[in-house]
Amino acid sequence: MPLVIDSLEQLPADLPATCRPQPMPNRLLMCPPTYFDVIDVKNPHMEGQIGRVDRAGAARQWQDVRSAFERAGARVELIDPEPGCEDMVFCANQTLAGLDATSSRVCLLSRMKHPSRQREVPAFARWFGAAGYRVVEMPRPVGFEGSGDAIWHPGRGLIWGGYGHRTQPEAYEAVAETFGVPVIRLKLLSDRFYHLDTCFCAIDEDTVLVNPRSLEPRGMEMIRAVFRRVVECPPDEADGGMACNATAIGGRHVVIQRGNERTVGALRELGYEVHEVDTAEFLRSGGSVFCMKMYVF
Repeated sequence: MPLVIDSLEQLPADLPATCRPQPMPNRLLMCPPTYFDVIDVKNPHMEGQIGRVDRAGAARQWQDVRSAFERAGARVELIDPEPGCEDMVFCANQTLAGLDATSSRVCLLSRMKHPSRQREVPAFARWFGAAGYRVVEMPRPVGFEGSGDAIWHPGRGLIWGGYGHRTQPEAYEAVAETFGVPVIRLKLLSDRFYHLDTCFCAIDEDTVLVNPRSLEPRGMEMIRAVFRRVVECPPDEADGGMACNATAIGGRHVVIQRGNERTVGALRELGYEVHEVDTAEFLRSGGSVFCMKMYVF
């Protein structure tokens, strides 16, 4: 099996069944939004939002997201926010945590595009090191933005890897080698969907929520070949409501931005328990539920 897969022709027909089983984590790492703000424009969602964050409102919304995670059965752990790191609340990006081929816990550090976000990485390196992870640096001088772009297939040793805006495609050879798993590489088309987690949410081993317009057709071919159920998100909910930036917990619960009625209805019809939350203050920065946590194995 190739370590990095770019097309349907390279895709083994028996994925994901032949990838090693691994537990779906029910521990999440979050960072309180103490210093959260919009002070510059790193993506199109941030345009016109500088200085408009309601910090008290953001604190309430963050607590509601945390409570929804806990109602869904997750155990939430916290990392201390760092002064001067206004985006640290989006703790999906600084690392990729997971299990390697020996089932040992590994934390691969990101190489963030923006200098203001590069300052966040050392704090996460310390946290994961103290939690017993083997902490490793990206061995290649290429951009990599953690689990914002590199997303584990639920229950399997398989990673979906987005690239095109923040993470460079060359990063995934190192990701595959570090964790000893294949990576299916997906090219992102729109800068409004700058990370894979803005347009792709793996819910369980068979089901994915996705915005097809933000991915190359060959990427969608691979997604449809691997997942038995592909839930297509309406374009307006994928963009304005960041519906695909949801978080699945335990293969049964989905925490998602409030107001995405058609997406929520489709998920409920499939039998998922959906928890709607308000992340309006965080949407100003182009992030929502998935961005606000890191899975801890």
